[in-house]
Amino acid sequence: MYLKDKQLLGYSKYTLKAYKIQVNLLIRSIGDKNIENIELTDLKEYLFEASQYLKPSSVNHRQRFIRSLFSWAHSEGFITKNPAHKLREMKEPQRIPRVLSEENLEMLREGCESAREHALVEIFFASGCRLSEVTSLNKDCINWERRTFIVNGKGSKERECYFTVRAMIWLKKYLNSRKDNDMALFVTERAPHRLSKERIREIIKEIAKKSNIDTNVYPHILRGSYATHLLNNGAPLEVIQEFLGHSKIETTRIYCQLSGERRRELYRKYM
Repeated sequence: MYLKDKQLLGYSKYTLKAYKIQVNLLIRSIGDKNIENIELTDLKEYLFEASQYLKPSSVNHRQRFIRSLFSWAHSEGFITKNPAHKLREMKEPQRIPRVLSEENLEMLREGCESAREHALVEIFFASGCRLSEVTSLNKDCINWERRTFIVNGKGSKERECYFTVRAMIWLKKYLNSRKDNDMALFVTERAPHRLSKERIREIIKEIAKKSNIDTNVYPHILRGSYATHLLNNGAPLEVIQEFLGHSKIETTRIYCQLSGERRRELYRKYM
């Protein structure tokens, strides 16, 4: 019923899938127990066990789900008290997201062999889109004149994304090379159908391997590189927040770490 309720609220299929996994993990740990009889100690024990092999961020992800589930159950009248009310998140070490240097980005571009590979790399870096957003793009989403497209981001929030002339050139080359009628922007080479998120990850890793880049390369690192590139070129944090589709500016702040060169430049400017 919780999952059905979230579906009615418009949660994406990816979020619902993640919630279903969390439900199954919780049931597997606590066992066949009525939700009314679940206590704070049961939940703490479950999270403690998870903390023995998961990072704090992953444990906190489980904890946020638990709080959401029991808050919903309490508001719907399935339980008379909320045992998750007193749960507190683990302290997480602040990590600076990894980004590609300009040199590595150019090496990645050099490693592309097909128009599809070029188009994928360019659209990720030029738009800063999430993997799920790029996966769901259709050909008719593209406004070539304005070099924009609309994506359905997290929380089903639509936003307009932009791309460069370089990205446009490779996208057109890629689309002109295709003989299929599939509506997806990126498709498989054989029996064309929409590329999955897993296959796009593989393609990006294959390009990185051909490029002889030591850094672990994946779609999200290109999103972080996009944000850092904008920041280093003087874009205000609020603008980058809009481009990335973040609801909180604190999230954008984590992504945007000034390069050493840019920091030195600003130091000389303001000192």
